[in-house]
Amino acid sequence: MRSSNHLIGMVNFLTFLLSIPILGGGIWLSSRANSTDCLRFLQWPLIVIGISIMVVSLAGFAGACYRNKFLMWLYLVAMLLIIAALIGFIIFAYAVTDKGSGRNVLNRGYLDYYLQDYSGWLKDRVSDDGYWGKISSCIRDSGACRKIGRNFNGVPESADMFFQRSLSPVESGCCKPPSDCGYAYGNETFWTQGGGLVGANPDCMLWNNEQSMLCYQCSACKAGVLGSLKKSWRKVSVINIVVLIILVIFYVIAYAAYRNVKRIDNDEPGGEARMTKSHPSHFHL
Repeated sequence: MRSSNHLIGMVNFLTFLLSIPILGGGIWLSSRANSTDCLRFLQWPLIVIGISIMVVSLAGFAGACYRNKFLMWLYLVAMLLIIAALIGFIIFAYAVTDKGSGRNVLNRGYLDYYLQDYSGWLKDRVSDDGYWGKISSCIRDSGACRKIGRNFNGVPESADMFFQRSLSPVESGCCKPPSDCGYAYGNETFWTQGGGLVGANPDCMLWNNEQSMLCYQCSACKAGVLGSLKKSWRKVSVINIVVLIILVIFYVIAYAAYRNVKRIDNDEPGGEARMTKSHPSHFHL
């Protein structure tokens, strides 16, 4: 029984360590929610799951150390629910970020983003006028477009240099007009109408060189936020899938050890009774 308790304690300790990358992923999403992605509710399920794994692992560790079978049982039940919640979160993350990606642009190092390429619940959430007002304010306040500017030895980068840059989805969608508008490059956030007509894309009329406006009300900006969210969630989901696989393996080991502890406890009285019966006392009055 002692070896089974030690095994359960070790598994709980390793499970506690596994909660760190999950919690770290939630904190990373939270930091991006305040600066880049600007969607502040998506990280909380991950943070709650990470904290729950920590608390449950500590309870299971205490149960193993003090040979408290109730705490061990509570650990197994709670961890099963947490594993189910983590599976649900991973499926949800992939489902809401499944559609849409940036489009390649001829002779450009960056991608252009179009809202019609996206669909589903997350698109509706981001596109909601009331909610978008908060997101666009967050992007503007984060200075994402202000940071896009570059210069070399005091000389601003040329159009050719800018066109070969790899911009983030938010920078591409919110800080410049769509490429099909035909605007001429002035600097990273200042563009003028070229010699031809402005393109048919409705975002072309929404572009404004005023630094507080730019393309923050463009559909391309909303698509850029969706593109950024997709990249962030996919990175975190890869970590979550690896953690989930290890977590399931640890759970199976802990369950087997718990069953062994119960079997030993149930067999001990019977074993003593059988020993007494097979070796009767020869003492007679």
